[in-house]
Amino acid sequence: MKILITGAGGQLGRCLTYALAQHQLVALDRQSLDITQLRDVRNALGYHRPQLVINAAAFNAVDGAETQVEEAYAINALGPRNLAVATAALAIAVLHVSSDYVFNGRAGRPYHEFDRTDPISAYGASKLAGEEAVRTLNTRHYVVRTAWLFWEHGKNFMHQMRAKAASGTVRVVDDQFGSPTYVPHLAEGIGRLIPSEAYGTYHLAGRGGTSRWALVGEFFRLLQLEAPIRASSRAFVTAATRPPFSVLTTMQDPRIELPPWQDGVAEFARRLAADHAAP
Repeated sequence: MKILITGAGGQLGRCLTYALAQHQLVALDRQSLDITQLRDVRNALGYHRPQLVINAAAFNAVDGAETQVEEAYAINALGPRNLAVATAALAIAVLHVSSDYVFNGRAGRPYHEFDRTDPISAYGASKLAGEEAVRTLNTRHYVVRTAWLFWEHGKNFMHQMRAKAASGTVRVVDDQFGSPTYVPHLAEGIGRLIPSEAYGTYHLAGRGGTSRWALVGEFFRLLQLEAPIRASSRAFVTAATRPPFSVLTTMQDPRIELPPWQDGVAEFARRLAADHAAP
């Protein structure tokens, strides 16, 4: 299958090029394709003629979206809309990656694919707008919601916590719960989903849920670092409100379900340790 990947310079985009290596891939970063420009999208699809487009491009600065609202919507909503319009016109399927932040986090239980959305931040609202555009404009769509991504390469919360540990004790909130997701596991899950042609909305995230404090605690334990200290989210001032409990679960095909989040952290820590030990 010929697959075009947008946002190929990011964590997921880069990882997809490894996980989907058996396919014919066209990997485009933002410099190669600006998805906010419909003409550019149409030209790229007309030239490459893929059978599937995977949109891994995103504005992921959750706090930044509160003041950079137009840019967040341009990338997270207008871009997916452009991809949906252009793919539908050429009878191409599209897979769009979204976020757990489309939920308000107040349900007190894990969210499945058919739960009502209610974002509480500009970032979450922009991601939901992108989902809705894809669903409306291309019937051959996958919407994949995921959460709390981490990988050895690129910027993410886990790298930030490890860097802080080098300077002393780390404080981490214990009242925000989600589904930590190791990016290679997500990329592999997407690879299993693609051949199904079972279009719709899917939750692909590290199985189970945990707090940010417990996540970092497990990570630090594996790296033999000092355990983090519990803290309340009220102790940290952020521009955007985070969902307090946005753990994801799935009601879809269990064969595409991802491994437990602990497995991802263990593999992540192992690879970091191996890189550190290499001469």
